[in-house]
Amino acid sequence: MQDARYYHHPDERSFDATVTGCRTYKDGLFAVTLSDTLFYPEGGGQPGDTGTLSGVRVTDTRLSGDEIIHVCEAELSVGQTVHGELDWEHRFRHMQCHTGEHIFSGIAHELYGCNNVGFHLSRDCVTIDFDRVLTPEQLAEVERQTNEAVFADVPTVISYPDADTLHTLDYRSKKELTGTVRIVEAGGRDVCACCGLHVARSGMVGCVKVGTQTPHRGGIRLTLLIGWDAVRDYDQKQKSVSEISHILSAKPHEVAQAVELMASRNDRYKAEVIALHEQIFRLKAALLPNNQDRLWSFAENLSPVQIRQFADILAEQTGWAAVFSEAPNGGYQYAICSHSVDVHPICKELNQALNGHGGGKPAVVQGAVQASQSEIETFCRNLSIDLRTQH
Repeated sequence: MQDARYYHHPDERSFDATVTGCRTYKDGLFAVTLSDTLFYPEGGGQPGDTGTLSGVRVTDTRLSGDEIIHVCEAELSVGQTVHGELDWEHRFRHMQCHTGEHIFSGIAHELYGCNNVGFHLSRDCVTIDFDRVLTPEQLAEVERQTNEAVFADVPTVISYPDADTLHTLDYRSKKELTGTVRIVEAGGRDVCACCGLHVARSGMVGCVKVGTQTPHRGGIRLTLLIGWDAVRDYDQKQKSVSEISHILSAKPHEVAQAVELMASRNDRYKAEVIALHEQIFRLKAALLPNNQDRLWSFAENLSPVQIRQFADILAEQTGWAAVFSEAPNGGYQYAICSHSVDVHPICKELNQALNGHGGGKPAVVQGAVQASQSEIETFCRNLSIDLRTQH
């Protein structure tokens, strides 16, 4: 594909060509071939171009053998002259991202010996896989030097070295290559074999920011925000910071401290609520009869934690205790507690009798049943099984 027009004129946006073939593709689409094209076919991790051919939408461009096929929404006539228009925003973003990824990967390889073993250009970011883990400090250094190379605004150099020159050239490649090899020098920091399209100068990349970082197959998977993707990401985050700033009545650069303070207060309030609920539950427990082998109670609008808390308090004055609270999807959530016996058998019988599910430890089980209050009360009143003492 050395002579492909998109390689020689990557900045051109429109062209004229003759339709040399048109066949049905799939899903009602058509595969169109042309005498010449500026549409780049998917390859090397870079998606294919989109655009129009004489007004007919091109949804993708692919390489099939030696043919470049334009996936079109309508049929075109063989021999027809068509005017092609690239979706330039789509194309330019891909060139920005691909060039930025080259510079970033080249610097990571130069500084820390990382090999880029995976590259994917999605709708809103670039994903790359390195074969070794980098620390946050190392990633920050790669990012800093990458942007230095971008701001240096040096030309992107494309070459097709002969075999002897290629043999002596230090370049990155994911696999052994034979025949004509296309070499891309990006940002003055990376030399890599690549079939993709790139911006003419590193300054056109705009900027590069590291996004998410996750372990992956002994190495690390990164998302990069490059060029317009980085601008859009900044806009979204700036909007969020402004909204949080307004809600918390804090200056934008102070929102982290404001959130930390709010979280601390929230933890304190939660502890106070737990303490208040304990007082309420103990008052309710005092109203129930004691000196019995079992107690059960129904309460409204309790969380699973509160249900367990109430049941545990009731269990202080009986053999075992159960608390039930209406579930959002119908039926009742429950907790069964004991300080002296294993409540697993009670849980098993309850679930079988009242279409329930749940489990837990010997001293506490939790779950939910699909039954009415009267059915639950009847079960608790009539349950008669041997319980194994824990102590």
